[in-house]
Amino acid sequence: QFPLYVWLPDAMAGPTPVSALIHAATMVTAGVYMVVRSNFLFTLSPAAMTTVAIVGAGTALFAATIGLVQNDIKKVLAYSTVSQLGYMFLACGMGAFVAAIFHLMTHAFFKGLLFLGSGSVIHGMSGEQDIRQMGGLKEKMPATYWTFLAGTLAIAGVPGLAGFFSKDEILWKTFSGGHYILWIVGITAAFCTAFYMFRLVYLTFHGKFRGSKAAEHHVHESPRTMTLPLIVLAVLSVIGGYIGLPKALGGNNPFEHWLEPVIAHAAGAAEGLEHAASMSTEYTMMIVSVLIALAGIYLAYSWYMKKSSLVKSLGESSAHNVLLNKYWVDEIYSIGIVQPFVRGSEMLARYVDVGTIDGFMNGIATFFAWIGGGVRRIQTGVVQNYALFMGIGVLAILTSFLVMAFTG
Repeated sequence: QFPLYVWLPDAMAGPTPVSALIHAATMVTAGVYMVVRSNFLFTLSPAAMTTVAIVGAGTALFAATIGLVQNDIKKVLAYSTVSQLGYMFLACGMGAFVAAIFHLMTHAFFKGLLFLGSGSVIHGMSGEQDIRQMGGLKEKMPATYWTFLAGTLAIAGVPGLAGFFSKDEILWKTFSGGHYILWIVGITAAFCTAFYMFRLVYLTFHGKFRGSKAAEHHVHESPRTMTLPLIVLAVLSVIGGYIGLPKALGGNNPFEHWLEPVIAHAAGAAEGLEHAASMSTEYTMMIVSVLIALAGIYLAYSWYMKKSSLVKSLGESSAHNVLLNKYWVDEIYSIGIVQPFVRGSEMLARYVDVGTIDGFMNGIATFFAWIGGGVRRIQTGVVQNYALFMGIGVLAILTSFLVMAFTG
């Protein structure tokens, strides 16, 4: 979550199957799982719940806006992951812990599909990841296209697919709880999600190929070992949401009953946060959610399929520059944390490590080296000198005895 998200987009530089595992269902969702398992503690503090909700909603919109202008196919999906995690934390803050886990599950389906699909595209493009160098891949990579489209429809919240049921439940819980500002933030992030995901689809698979002729000649569909997992995940992205079919749509939400032993207490404690809402209101919110998603899809279509002149003018705007540079969060971290830490480490190394510790140890070594040098000068290797020193020593001993004898 903001502001501790910056490592996640950088992690997509690894192999795509690893990215799919990390970004979809394992490491990044550990925080959501922790909050849900600790629900009995969070529900004791309304302030903590509100904080989680605000951070989640803010992260969802913040990351979604960055994803609007990214040109690396995996970076678009990486910021999409940050945004979807924001939805999960928004659900936790609303006390909708079942909805959070439900979206975690459906997100694992369609985000795993999208990352593996992007890997298939990169494989077919011989390593190219810039969507500005793609286009028209639909005909040459049909299996990748149709499965990728299924995942895109799911994450956009198109009715009937997995993402619609889980995301809509989060937005409904937010609205019915009376948190209208957070609902507006969430619905705006949903609009951005639909837009940037279909921007990705249109620029990658539709239109004319924009890369070199040599690259176009080598474009090919991935082998069956890569497309078969895409098909399996595409099926789950389509039907996976029906395990949590809400009562408003004629279902009994078996997923909620399955989680009831873990979350029943929290669900009961959070009921007071919601206002009484009619079934018609829930239907209205579903329709609004669908219309928002369709609006995002249509805007992406009108801009990138119909080649709107606005795309070029907006691409030269300062707002586009801000989003393309990710609000300069990385630079702020570098200036405010990394560089001071490096300078502090250099000062410690110079004055404490080298100046004090090394100086003390080197001083001891220098002292004994000086003593050793003095002793070494005595050891001349000349026998006459040794005899002289022995004679002087004997004379000194005899003198001391004589002095003691006469004075005693």
